[in-house]
Amino acid sequence: MPRVKLSEQPQYEFCHPMTVRATDINYGAHLANEAVLEFAHEARAQFFAVLGFKATDTNQHHLGMIIGDVIVNYKAEAFLHDRLEIDCQIDELKKKSFRFLQRIRRGDQIIALIETGMVSFDYQTRSIAPLPEKFLSALNAYRQ
Repeated sequence: MPRVKLSEQPQYEFCHPMTVRATDINYGAHLANEAVLEFAHEARAQFFAVLGFKATDTNQHHLGMIIGDVIVNYKAEAFLHDRLEIDCQIDELKKKSFRFLQRIRRGDQIIALIETGMVSFDYQTRSIAPLPEKFLSALNAYRQ
């Protein structure tokens, strides 16, 4: 199977800073692969919160976002106490899903590129659902 190669986006609409902690380091003394996914998750949650959505909102609205797939391209190492920025961009909006594009960087150096397929999910019916209009409206307002 050929390697999937992600491309850096020309711009990102949200940025969340994070610092590499001791618990994020692996036996190679650099940022662990699972920590990269945790950083991506945290930045995504922060972006959703800016849009007015929280992970705990699913209990009230019965709708949430689930991950359909994720791709990570590692570009460089990050180390203990490095200050990183996780840039985020929502792309390919469809009726029930979208692509969430991220770039983890230290200054101008790219650490990783990440692409996640996000799907709207109805926790009451346990099925895929249309993206909430409230989410789409909040994203449009944020982009204005």
